[in-house]
Amino acid sequence: MFRGANAINLDSKGRLTIPTKYRQTLMDDCQGQLVCTIDTLQNCLLLYPLPEWEEIELKLRKLSSTNPHERRLQRLLLGYAMEGEMDKSGRILLAPTLRQHANLEKPIMLVGQLNKFEIWDAAEWQKQIDEDIATEKRGDFELTERLLDFSL
Repeated sequence: MFRGANAINLDSKGRLTIPTKYRQTLMDDCQGQLVCTIDTLQNCLLLYPLPEWEEIELKLRKLSSTNPHERRLQRLLLGYAMEGEMDKSGRILLAPTLRQHANLEKPIMLVGQLNKFEIWDAAEWQKQIDEDIATEKRGDFELTERLLDFSL
């Protein structure tokens, strides 16, 4: 389970170093095999351990290749999907196309989201967090049944 926001710097080759606290879990769960793709709703990337990504692929396989909306989602998620393996230093290479999609510069944020990570440009992450907090304070969102049932 991945949680927390981690400030990281991309190196000159476009690699990010996975924080030490996640490495053993990733080695145990997927031998360091990861899949990175775009988030279709926000300018960030999604980084999945391979078994989690394989569950996404099963769902994508069930979508129709003739329905334009379903085909678009398949095209975006699968078309951008890149496999990678953590090296012995815990680094993984992010392809230039992925870095470009999320406007990633040197300072980035790796954000745990239970079964995956989001990868954000650090400045974009801060803007998103500021917006999310402001929205929460205003109560300017739809309370779904799941949110109504959620309490801290």
